[in-house]
Amino acid sequence: MPYPSCHLGIDMGTSGCRAAAVAPDGALITSHAVAVEAPLRNGPAVEQDPALWWTALQEVLTQLASTLPCPPRTLAIDGTSATLLLTDTEGKPLGPALMYNDARARMQADRIAAVAPSDSGAHGASSSLAKLLWWLEHHPDQAGRAAHALHQADWLAGCLTGRFGDSDENNCLKLGHDPVERRWPQWLNRLHLPEHLLPRVSPPGTPLAHIRPDLARQLGLPPDLRIIAGTTDSVAAFLATGADRPGEAVTSLGSTLAIKLLSDHPIFAPQYGIYSHRLHDRWLVGGASNSGGAVLRQHFSDEQMADMAPRLRPEEPTGLDYYPLSGVGERFPVCDPTMAPRVSPRPEGDVVFFQGLLEGIAAIEAQGYALLRELGAPALTSIRSVGGGARNPAWTRIREIRCGVPMVAARETEAAYGVALLGVGWG
Repeated sequence: MPYPSCHLGIDMGTSGCRAAAVAPDGALITSHAVAVEAPLRNGPAVEQDPALWWTALQEVLTQLASTLPCPPRTLAIDGTSATLLLTDTEGKPLGPALMYNDARARMQADRIAAVAPSDSGAHGASSSLAKLLWWLEHHPDQAGRAAHALHQADWLAGCLTGRFGDSDENNCLKLGHDPVERRWPQWLNRLHLPEHLLPRVSPPGTPLAHIRPDLARQLGLPPDLRIIAGTTDSVAAFLATGADRPGEAVTSLGSTLAIKLLSDHPIFAPQYGIYSHRLHDRWLVGGASNSGGAVLRQHFSDEQMADMAPRLRPEEPTGLDYYPLSGVGERFPVCDPTMAPRVSPRPEGDVVFFQGLLEGIAAIEAQGYALLRELGAPALTSIRSVGGGARNPAWTRIREIRCGVPMVAARETEAAYGVALLGVGWG
């Protein structure tokens, strides 16, 4: 059916940029995607040129605009959590972005740990705040030019509007923003940060500014298109699934395993790797394990797993007590940097071994949800799944048995769709 208007969502990932157009009733109208050159890794350092994001965003928006059957009213962007860059007053990057998994800021993380409360989302070497401190200490020649510390979604929104310095509550969680009090906390002063670098923080979906007129003409978009505050990729993926009641959860089965449960109150337990994102008057409570699809690919190719999937027997557990990890160290539901993988003994048959690995990851998922409940989260009522692992029906059944709740089909699974819903309204 024709629609009078629509809402746009952009998901900027590490290897691709995806765009979606959503109708006022939530129907997906169209979507497009373009590839992005992968980040550069050098030990714990992981960087990416922000110009790649901007090129990809312009390309995907041009594609999207050419196929839209109705004028878009809003545009929201999500990006990888804790990906940070510094810019000058005009929004020009002062070097490459430090990616979400850049973990070189260990000394800076120690400084944060000495002053930040235990429930802050800014802990850890990969937090936005640790990256900011690291950058300031390692680029003293450019520190005087730095005007804005921005996340991936923040910078791209600024490029579209010409107004830099805005962010959202979800992206700023790992920069030290207090989501309960909705302000920058006083303890940040003890780190002697230049206050002007910290962005203005708004709830996701807050109107920011209209698109630049020259860009509107260049991209084929209306000049009254309003850019609104976005969110992180994981929150956007949660929104896409349609989960909207306390107790409903979303498990991401990508390279790593991540769970989020909708709650009417926050839970912060960094000793277990648990944090909470604010979403209007509700909270997404959860954590991310180092287990997941990357572990499976250490043992089998995608083709091998696809071939074995029909031969799995979910109703007949293997009895193998695995804790599959891709290396030493776990974040959640056990927070132990020294924890070693447990994937032995290995049976003779590959199918049994494969099922044992899947059962082990499912057990971690169940343990994670049980821990959330122990800490005061609402009782788990259902799970929606996103990521490549969601396409394996046998694994879905294994997880359903382990977690003891129904596995509900997600409305959509793309983060671009979820972030577009911020323009439609959520709640």
